[in-house]
Amino acid sequence: MRSPRSFARIAATAAVLTAAALTVTACASSAAPAAPEDGHGDLTVQLSWILNEEWSGELIAQDRGYFTDAGFADVTLVPGPSSGVAELLSGTADIALTDAVSIGAAVANEGAPLKVVGATFQKNPFTITSLADGADIRTPEQLIGKKIGVQDANRPVFDAFLAANDIAPDELEIVPVQYDPAPLTTGEVDGLIAFVTSQSVTLTVQGFAVTDLLFADNGLPFVGHVVTATDDTIANDREVLKDFLRAEIRGWTDAVGDPAIGATLAVETYSADLGLSPETSLASATAQADLLVVSEETTANGLFTVSPELQKQTIASLAAAGFRLDVADLFDLSLLAEVYEETPDLFTRS
Repeated sequence: MRSPRSFARIAATAAVLTAAALTVTACASSAAPAAPEDGHGDLTVQLSWILNEEWSGELIAQDRGYFTDAGFADVTLVPGPSSGVAELLSGTADIALTDAVSIGAAVANEGAPLKVVGATFQKNPFTITSLADGADIRTPEQLIGKKIGVQDANRPVFDAFLAANDIAPDELEIVPVQYDPAPLTTGEVDGLIAFVTSQSVTLTVQGFAVTDLLFADNGLPFVGHVVTATDDTIANDREVLKDFLRAEIRGWTDAVGDPAIGATLAVETYSADLGLSPETSLASATAQADLLVVSEETTANGLFTVSPELQKQTIASLAAAGFRLDVADLFDLSLLAEVYEETPDLFTRS
C-alpha cells in the first residue's frame, strides 16, 4: 500500500523533511513539436515513488511516443522512494519528480543548486482522513482532543500543519502508526495522516465513507510532483528541459482528459508485477486529476504552471516547517513560459 511520502523523503535527505476539477482546455496530445535533428540522447528521471498510476502522465508520454517526439532516444523512469536530491547532485539523474518541500529543505539546509521548473500537482495531497460516521474531522479545530495517527517520518509536516493553525501538539493525542489505514477502521485513532489520492481512496473503495481535511486548503499549501533540475542543467541544457516539459504536458493532458489511460498502463503494462488493483488505481488516477493537477491557474495558463501566489504560499509553508527561502531560491518557471510561448499548440485558452 502506498504511504504518505513527502516528509518521509525529507527525513531521508534533510532529517526533516476539494475542489472539483475544472475544465481542461489544453490540447497537448495534438501538439507534437519537431524533434531536434541530432536528438537529445538518453534521459534519466528519478521518481519519488513506485511506478504506479501516480505517474500517469509519464507513462502515457512513454507509451504514446511523446518523449520520442521531443527528441529523446530513451527516457528511463527510475522508481522511488527517493527525494531525487542525491541523484540530481550526483548526476545519476537528469531530472527529478518530487515535492517542493524536499527540494526546499535541500536548498535551505545544504545550499543545493536545485530549482523547481514546473509542478504537476497544484496541491499537495496530505490530508487528515477520518471516518464520516466516526470523528468526521472537517476543520483543524476539531483535531483538538482527538487521537491522530501520525507516521514518524510525517511528524514534521503534521507539526507544521498544527503550527499553521495555532494548535499546540499537547492539545491532542498523537498516536504512532504505520501507513496502513487499519487503525482508523478499528477505532484505534480518530484520524490519520494520509494522501487524499491513496489511503483515502483505498478506504473509499473498501466501502468506508471518509472525510478529508486537506492540508493545502487549511493553512499549509505547497506544490507537489515538482519537475526539478540542477542550476547547471538549467543553464547548459535548457532545450533538453524544455522538450521534456513539452512531452510532460502532452502526457498529463491525456491523463487528465481520461484518467483510465494512465491507470490501465500502470496496472497492465508498466507495473504489472506490483499487483495493483484496477479499481483502486483508476480511483486514485481520477482523484489526482480532479483534486491535484487541474486548478484555476492551470486552466488559465497551462499545466505545470505555478501562480505567483502559490509560489509565495509554498515558501510560507516551507518557513512553517523551518526552512526559510525566497521564491527565487526555489522556483525558475522561465523555461515553462518559453515552452508555452514557442509551442502555442500545447495549450489553448478557453
